[in-house]
Amino acid sequence: MQRAKVKFMASISPADLAPEANYRSANLWLEALRNLRHSPSAVLGSIIIGALIIIAIAAPVFATHDPIKTMIGVPGETGRLPSKPPCIPILGCEDPQHILGLDLNARDLYSRVIFGTRTSLSVGIITISLSIVAGTALGITAGFMGGRVDNIIMRLMDVVLAFPALLLAISIVTILGPGLTNALLGITITFIPQYARLSRASVLSLKEQEFVVAERALGAKPLRIVLAHILPNAITPIIVQGTLGVGTAILDAAALSFLGLGAQPPTPEWGQILSESRNYLFTSPHLVFFPGIAIMITVLGFNLLGDGMRDALDPRLNRS
Repeated sequence: MQRAKVKFMASISPADLAPEANYRSANLWLEALRNLRHSPSAVLGSIIIGALIIIAIAAPVFATHDPIKTMIGVPGETGRLPSKPPCIPILGCEDPQHILGLDLNARDLYSRVIFGTRTSLSVGIITISLSIVAGTALGITAGFMGGRVDNIIMRLMDVVLAFPALLLAISIVTILGPGLTNALLGITITFIPQYARLSRASVLSLKEQEFVVAERALGAKPLRIVLAHILPNAITPIIVQGTLGVGTAILDAAALSFLGLGAQPPTPEWGQILSESRNYLFTSPHLVFFPGIAIMITVLGFNLLGDGMRDALDPRLNRS
């Protein structure tokens, strides 16, 4: 019976089955792109994220001042006070060159918020990218190998998941020392189990498909099976989850910086700006309002895009 099964699989040939599976995967992405264009939330999220990326890349162009340079002692800036309120030019204010005012160290708040876009986006994207790479590698290894390897990897992931994510990140950064790099590492570790479990679930359903069984019957190496067939078909839910995770990672990075464990002064980072100004909420609310709005808009953009991608890639939805 086993010999007959192998002969039957050999007659199918992965050259017939595998391209068809990858063709379906490619078609899924093309259809998803078409659906995204008709999703208001995805379009709005893409516009927000695109604008933020442009601001982050061209931050020196958009900023009006050096984000870490104080205005005290600068020619033409005499008499300026720290935490100077915003100045809207159309309202005829006295100091139109500082449209969002000055912070507690007499630095231009607008420029710090602009450069904070670069810092926060970099942390969110790098964190999720590293988490996806590590988590997907562990999840695919566990799901494809099975047995003892699967048990060891997934029990380790369960241990990490047993801790609240932010508390675990705080513990890691406290041990390693405050700093943006250590904060990035701590947040990355907290996200790895999510992608490990997600990729493992996809592998468990894919490795029993006909094209994978045919490859095994013909003696294909496990690495080829994983890279050529399993990974391309399992990456869809991981990308959707990663898009949603960037917003959460930015929030976690801001929280660590707010606690003094992330970005250190004078680095312009939204959470760090909030931390410096938290005691002046009622006397100088603009110091808290503008970086808070920046965090809200960024997280909203990634959540809208992630929700739109999830709906676009869901085959159960009827879009007729």
